[in-house]
Amino acid sequence: MTIRLGAKTLASLPASVVRPAYDPAARGVGIVHVGVGAFHRAHQAVYTDAALGESGGDWRIDGISLRSTAIADALNPQDGLFTLLERGEDGVSARVVGSIRRMIAAARDTEAPLAALTAPETRIVSLTVTEKAYGIDRERGAIDEKHPAIAADLAAPRAPRGALGLLVEALRLRREKDLAPFTVLCCDNLPDNGGLVRAGLVDFAARLDPAFADWIRAHVAFPSTMVDRITPAPTDTTHAEVEQLLGVSDMAAVEAESFAQWVIEDHFPAGRPEWEKGGAIFVADVAPYEAMKLRMLNGSHSMMAYAGFLSGRKYVRDVMADETLAQLVRCHLAAAAATLAPLEGIDTDDYAQALMRRFANPAIAHKTYQIAMDGTEKLPQRILAPALHALHNDGDLRPFAFAVAAWMRYCTGRLDTGEPYRLRDPREEEIASTLARAGGDARAIADALTALSGLFPAELAANERWNGLVTDILASMLQNGMAQALEGEARPSA
Repeated sequence: MTIRLGAKTLASLPASVVRPAYDPAARGVGIVHVGVGAFHRAHQAVYTDAALGESGGDWRIDGISLRSTAIADALNPQDGLFTLLERGEDGVSARVVGSIRRMIAAARDTEAPLAALTAPETRIVSLTVTEKAYGIDRERGAIDEKHPAIAADLAAPRAPRGALGLLVEALRLRREKDLAPFTVLCCDNLPDNGGLVRAGLVDFAARLDPAFADWIRAHVAFPSTMVDRITPAPTDTTHAEVEQLLGVSDMAAVEAESFAQWVIEDHFPAGRPEWEKGGAIFVADVAPYEAMKLRMLNGSHSMMAYAGFLSGRKYVRDVMADETLAQLVRCHLAAAAATLAPLEGIDTDDYAQALMRRFANPAIAHKTYQIAMDGTEKLPQRILAPALHALHNDGDLRPFAFAVAAWMRYCTGRLDTGEPYRLRDPREEEIASTLARAGGDARAIADALTALSGLFPAELAANERWNGLVTDILASMLQNGMAQALEGEARPSA
């Protein structure tokens, strides 16, 4: 049986493997992170590891898993250590990250999450739980009372199980114990993510105690962030390669591209690690960077996910290897860039070219089907917001209409061959019942999906030119198949 990665095996790892530049056991915890998935391990945990190596401090991370026990079972026997495989154009490198101290599985230990969140040393609580886990209605800036976790935690606020309920109860207890509040740092890929979580947290607290909600408004910081790193889901191949490179097994290994970016609003009243030592950028306003990334990187990612998956391209790199699809990506990037305000130090043409290279990286196996999930959560900020901007400013609407048509075609749940697949969307059942009533006509499908509550901006949904473009493109996809539709769309005359 192969030996597991752990504190006792660090010294014996091959010299080619990068190890923590500090003694992890000598550093205390200052951060609690909710949602320690692959992205957190490949992104914030790595920046924290670099900050600890350069500047020290008690900034290690205690992780909380709200539902699954798998990551706790993977990390805890390894003393929190895990391997990051960075896949660049020049090959692969391995780095062992030591910033995580332990994982708490809330499903097994219901009291431990609140104990960690109310510990005096906890100064930052960061989150990567995906938008759907918060239970916040973005349009209203308030909680969604029908969300299962929200409803359960409002009914039993002293025994919370969801992300917002947990943070509210932890802040209540800290206030009761006269402990300074922690900074809430959302690292999910959402516009104005700090403002979104603040609105949800304040609204949740107001349902319990309006005075407490006022205290949160006055005393708790919610800096916004922009995060970027392509992080495919780990596979058996990931674990096998790590074992070959390290000589030990690692059940928590992750892989990512060599590029990483983290832009952070610098507002941390209780202090923070020197993440800039790992390359993070601290700014007064994250919004312009956020818009660039969401509209260019994430928007083109969503477009190629739907178009690529439906045309048989398993990975993003396969999309980029097809000149027809690559041309559509270029068109989307150009249209998205045209919706952005100038950003000091950023050339959007250079950024677009860098994205094309990143997408084409042959070493990154990022599945189009993985990116396609949660479309109703992603579409508004990635595609619909820039489409509305283009509508207002006489911009190029067609690339956004193509992306929406591809999403609508994806919502039908069947490939051109007739093979079914799951949408993996929080509104999957609603979409299915809506389309069942609409029938198979392109206009009926487009109208039905456009009418989903809270998804399309009213002005866009009512625009005849926009609706005509979406319907025509969707009709081509349905009648001619995705391959022919893609060829037609990529022609210069389209």
